[in-house]
Amino acid sequence: MSIKINPHIHFNGNTEEAFLFYQSVFGGDFIKLVRFKDLAAMGLPFPEKEQDKIMQIALPIGNSSMLMGSDVPEMLGQVNENENRSKVVVTPDSKEEADTIFNGLARGGTIEFPISNSPWGSYFGALRDKYGVEWMIDCTANQ
Repeated sequence: MSIKINPHIHFNGNTEEAFLFYQSVFGGDFIKLVRFKDLAAMGLPFPEKEQDKIMQIALPIGNSSMLMGSDVPEMLGQVNENENRSKVVVTPDSKEEADTIFNGLARGGTIEFPISNSPWGSYFGALRDKYGVEWMIDCTANQ
């Protein structure tokens, strides 16, 4: 069985800004970008102030992963962005790649565990990025 797990993160109106930041760190092109205004053709109109917000966005990362996200429509309430809503684990192929990803995501964020050799044998670091999303970088390569 081949299963992929792709994290999906909710934001309070700044999904596009967050994903442009993630794209600057990971590279790649968005393979999906749907705005709430795109749903009007399906008979699902949204208020004018929500038209340009992101209903769904997807950014491929590496060969088999994808980071997905969306804005929460105001009618559904606010997401508590300081709450521990999830952690996203990234497993790069080398320490160099781990450092690049860690340092990129840490810009404007808070380092919770500096990236270094861990007691359990991997090269590990944890942080909360400037959008409140928690990341763990865990590299088992010896490079």
